[in-house]
Amino acid sequence: MATRYWVVSLPVQGSASAVWNNLQDQISKHSFDTPIYRVTSNPNLICSPRSDFVQCLNSFSFSISIFSSQFNIPNLRVGTLDSLLSLSDDLLKSNNFMEGVSHKIRRQIEELERISGVESSALTVDGVPVDSYLTRFVWDEAKYPTMSPLREIVDSIHGQVAKIEDDLKVRVAEYNTVRSQLNAINRKQSGSLAVRDLSNLVKPEDIITSEHLVTLLAVVPKYSQKDWLSSYETLTNYVVPRSSKLLFEDNEYALYTVTLFGRVADNFRTSARERGFQIRDFEYSPEAQESRKQELEKLVQDQESLRSSLLLWCYTSYGEVFTSWMHFCAVRIFAESILRYGLPPSFLASVLAPSAKGEKKVRSILEGLCDSTNRQVFVVCLHLLVCTFWKTEDEVGGGIAGLAGDTDAHPYVSFTINLV
Repeated sequence: MATRYWVVSLPVQGSASAVWNNLQDQISKHSFDTPIYRVTSNPNLICSPRSDFVQCLNSFSFSISIFSSQFNIPNLRVGTLDSLLSLSDDLLKSNNFMEGVSHKIRRQIEELERISGVESSALTVDGVPVDSYLTRFVWDEAKYPTMSPLREIVDSIHGQVAKIEDDLKVRVAEYNTVRSQLNAINRKQSGSLAVRDLSNLVKPEDIITSEHLVTLLAVVPKYSQKDWLSSYETLTNYVVPRSSKLLFEDNEYALYTVTLFGRVADNFRTSARERGFQIRDFEYSPEAQESRKQELEKLVQDQESLRSSLLLWCYTSYGEVFTSWMHFCAVRIFAESILRYGLPPSFLASVLAPSAKGEKKVRSILEGLCDSTNRQVFVVCLHLLVCTFWKTEDEVGGGIAGLAGDTDAHPYVSFTINLV
């Protein structure tokens, strides 16, 4: 599956079929490995074209196979020139926003599938592969009435995608909070003895607690164990002789017990710290230990539940965002074609998927299909509109919004759809 598509429209002065046949012939001769999907424009429509997705050109070795399918572009309202110019200022920003949300959800899906050990599968939109939806796009009249002004349609699409992005942030934050809490507990259970939870290392018989005696837990560097065993009885008075017992060792430390009178415990801690031994605060409580165990089990269950629900939500939301994005692209190709070629609408819209090495040749073919008259009109209109209406390249982050579509200016409407 291709991951990068061009959406282009070419001016039509005579027959759209003739332009299409010419494009198809040029692609097959010079860039046979470029799939091309055609939308023919009806030059008889005054306000907007109704288009049909006619053919898909694919190549295997040097043979070309032709496929047919329907692709309907609705009769959109043109509105006034001012409204189109105002809309064109926002088209590039809105496209980047929707593309960004789409990629964000896709990356979240990939991360969740990796963590869950789920085998990655091709994403679908309305039950079909993403590339199939793109090349077989059909306008949803019930969701986006074509009688609505273009600005209203774009704002509606943008609002729906923004709402999904906000929902994504909330759900991911909730999942990450539980995940962070669980990771913190796991670090305490698997870290070094200097910081880890000791409750699962200490047994009831290891602790002596009475009216006068207490048992402390000492974390001793492994290289200082001999020093500990020879000195702990003399770190302060009233230490029970031979009371130190090794409980556990890791790569860096050893955990020892020591029993002494409670009234000298603070003095013992101070002396032990001066010798490089760490006395861990610990109070053995079966109830607290059971509570921590239940908390851990609940966090594990919550994490799995949130992960599963987030993954399912991402699958659904990716489809919703992608369909919204494609409806926006339909509005964009229509609006930019009207601004570029004027009224009545007469242009050929198509989707191409050129290989990286064939992009330059395909651009040359597309430019060759724009005659000298259209080139002159394009240059004059581009100069006037850039000076009057469009922001500079620095202000929009690269490229001329509206007319230029992508980074480079062409004598035809063109912009790129990046699926990943």
